Amino acid sequence: MATLIAPSNHSPQEDAEALRDAVKGWGTDEKAVIAILCHRNAYQRQQIRKAYQDLHGEDLIKRLESELSGDFERGMYRWILEPAERYALLANVVIRNANKDYHVIVEISCVLEPEELLAVKRAYQNRYKHSLEEDVAAHTSGHLRQAKFSIELLHAEVTISCFEIHFMQLLVGLVSTFRYGGDEINARLAKNEADILHEAIKDKKNNHEEVIRVLSTRSKTQLVATFNRYRDEHGISITKKLLDEGSDDFLKAVHVAIRCINDHKKYYEKVLRNVIKRVGTDEDGLTRVFVTRAEKDLKDIQELYYKRNSVQLEDAVARETSGDYKRMLLTLLGKH
Repeated sequence: MATLIAPSNHSPQEDAEALRDAVKGWGTDEKAVIAILCHRNAYQRQQIRKAYQDLHGEDLIKRLESELSGDFERGMYRWILEPAERYALLANVVIRNANKDYHVIVEISCVLEPEELLAVKRAYQNRYKHSLEEDVAAHTSGHLRQAKFSIELLHAEVTISCFEIHFMQLLVGLVSTFRYGGDEINARLAKNEADILHEAIKDKKNNHEEVIRVLSTRSKTQLVATFNRYRDEHGISITKKLLDEGSDDFLKAVHVAIRCINDHKKYYEKVLRNVIKRVGTDEDGLTRVFVTRAEKDLKDIQELYYKRNSVQLEDAVARETSGDYKRMLLTLLGKH
């Protein structure tokens, strides 16, 4: 369930004029920007952006980039974007910064529906003039080549881990897939592939190609049946087993993929818990969850957060953030 409830009677032209008033002259009326844009759904925001361009001959996003700053500016930028373009941006930030937030790529690939992921890949290609698959492969293989070069400088024997190769193959497989979206379940297949996953996790050196094949080709409904069969057969959830078995990049990515496919709301609750409780709040992670889920199921995630932590999400956000950024997040939560 969404936290954002947009008005049905908004006027894009009136909103565009109000935003113009908020950003012209000395200083910016940040409260007005939040009050308008954080109460509009994706379609309405695109209407406002077009009306602003038509009326004032400039891109609203670029104007706000020049007027706002810090976490608030980054959050508002991500919020205004059309959803597919936003996901394309989030993926590219990971790729461009060469950081280890690969879980964002897995998250995008496994949470979105097939048509949504296809739209993201189209938006990525239009925006960056490369395919998402191409950039993911180049980025991860480049990371491996850099690691190899660093080892060679130490005159050590160089062997690139099979886990690293499989990690790259898993990421590319997940972003390349177009899953079947039906509800059919093959019980025999679920049992067979639960056994494959069990053996692959138990014997870390084998069967990773099969894990990649299963996770990147099966429908979400079939995969959930497989994960349930795994729990029934082995008396432990597959995600718990993965945590018990180790923490190399490949198994971490498998863990994120399974959590996103199995119950993405619980996954996002844990993301929020982790980014809020760490020393120095991870604003990028906090922003990502809020702007991608406010129009979908942030209310459900908010309720899960309270059940798990005995703290209201809005109270945790208010404690860990400040200023216009805090106001924006609380507005997306439906608290302003």
